[in-house]
Amino acid sequence: MFTGLMKMSARAALVAGLLASWAALAPNAATAADSVPLLAQTATPALPAADVGAGNGGAVILPPGSSSEAQAEAAGLPATPAAAAPAAAAPVRMAVLLPNRGGAFGAAADAVRTGLLTAYSRQKDNIQLSIIETGDSAADMQRAYDEASARFDILIGPLSRSAVTAVAQSGRVSKPTIALAQPDMAGEGEMQLPAQMLAVGLSIDEEARQVANWVEKEKAPGKIFAISTGVAWQKRAARSFQLRARQLGMQVETLELSTPSNALSAPGLAQLAKRVEQEKPALLFLALDASQAVQLRSAVGTELPLYGTSQINPFTLKRDNPNDKLPELDGVRLIDIPWQLQADNVAVARYPRPTINDNERPNPDLARLYALGIDAYRIAYGIAQQRSGFDVDGVTGRLNVNMVSGGATYFQRQETQAIYQDGWPVPTADQY
Repeated sequence: MFTGLMKMSARAALVAGLLASWAALAPNAATAADSVPLLAQTATPALPAADVGAGNGGAVILPPGSSSEAQAEAAGLPATPAAAAPAAAAPVRMAVLLPNRGGAFGAAADAVRTGLLTAYSRQKDNIQLSIIETGDSAADMQRAYDEASARFDILIGPLSRSAVTAVAQSGRVSKPTIALAQPDMAGEGEMQLPAQMLAVGLSIDEEARQVANWVEKEKAPGKIFAISTGVAWQKRAARSFQLRARQLGMQVETLELSTPSNALSAPGLAQLAKRVEQEKPALLFLALDASQAVQLRSAVGTELPLYGTSQINPFTLKRDNPNDKLPELDGVRLIDIPWQLQADNVAVARYPRPTINDNERPNPDLARLYALGIDAYRIAYGIAQQRSGFDVDGVTGRLNVNMVSGGATYFQRQETQAIYQDGWPVPTADQY
């Protein structure tokens, strides 16, 4: 099991880079390393053919570089915008902007696309959905966004942090826009989004802040150590946890461990164990992946409470191998989305699992992106019904959405608390 996890960790590190809360999708290596590891380029969910069709009420998929006229024709729209306001019975036109399937982030985009189409197939009503493929760069996405904004009523995308940041800073957001990633943050603050934009991407930073809220209600007195490696998303998670915990009156020190040969440094772990014994912290926050958490647990023992993000859950709810467990993490607490934890959740049970090849292991990163696609469509659907404020019992968490025309927007996702029991993460009885 440990060897398998190490292989998974090494593979994820190559494409690491939404909690995650969970993601940067820019095509250069430096940006990709800065994103939440929801982007593993392995198993690609199969696209349900029944969900792809043209015409009114159908989903239209357009290739990169399609002209405005081609977009309009494929979506059944007039070549030029109508001068008069659409009639009440006119369909609501949605455009989904995703990197093309043959690009560097094809598997990630495909997972989101499949989730969107799955949700759309169950709740079409008067929605006309077009999927527009773009290049991977922020500039490509910005051009596609500008053209789509002139033709569609609601836009879903972009998918990368860099593209979301570019669109948010462009000054050209005039239609309701459901961004699929969080924008890059300037310093320790958060970017102010345009009035018509919601950022609904899974965010490792937000997950870390939610863990801090959880810890504040349960922890014993004493200092907290927030542990990460030099990987960008881990450092961000540790910092986000620290900032939120300090706001709540807790004392947090961040510690960074080196990772020679893709494993935590043995001398570093020994030094950490010594500090734990001498300083007796109240708990540790782990901005680590599952294999690293196993290593750390073996070094510090089982007595000290450990908390982490969704990235210490390498499993999906599709558990074909009963021996595929992590008993080494029993007692460790984490948060993750319902899609990964709660098979009996009403929203989760409503949607099918994406199909994968028999010889491939279910990929938790792609599963989270599939779930994000489902909830992104459900949010867009709520906005299409002209609901300015509403809640969604989502597959990525309990969602609160507020988008007032011309006013401020608000979005919050509350994920599920869990604890490892018998090698599996299990939702806790009490959820704050």
